[in-house]
Amino acid sequence: MSQLPALVRVFAYLSLLTVGGGMAAFPELETLTVDVHHWLSFQQLVHLYSVGQMAPGPNMMMIASIGEWVAGLPGAAVVLVAFFAPTALLAWLAGRLWIRLAGWPWRASIQRGLAPVSIGLLLAGCLAIARGAVTGWVTTAIAGAVCAVLLRSRINPALLILAGALVGLAALRA
Repeated sequence: MSQLPALVRVFAYLSLLTVGGGMAAFPELETLTVDVHHWLSFQQLVHLYSVGQMAPGPNMMMIASIGEWVAGLPGAAVVLVAFFAPTALLAWLAGRLWIRLAGWPWRASIQRGLAPVSIGLLLAGCLAIARGAVTGWVTTAIAGAVCAVLLRSRINPALLILAGALVGLAALRA
């Protein structure tokens, strides 16, 4: 139970970094949960994040698993509220303000400026998770093949996840 305040601080802060999606917060999620608080190993975090990507619903629901790992069911509940409430409140306030500023000349500039920020945060998250997931020639080949297929076709990513899992199972069986 003594970890609950730390969980609230960490996940309320991470909530505000999710501009562009949950992946944008992944590098800081890694730093805080693995390096600072030592709640998980990097491999455990990558595993939880990967499962969150495959599960239906918002992929960042995986944070409940971190809260549960650290402080049981109360930890899971606290983490969910701490992570989703600040962003929801901020989005609601920004939406109300955005409507009021409809004729403001700087509005379009702000929108154009935020797009590269969210893309940069998203790329940083992708690179951070790739460090733990792409660990050899087999995983590099799987990642490259999936990227190439996604760039050249409109195939359902779930099929690529399944294919990657099967190739990984066959090639990486220990």
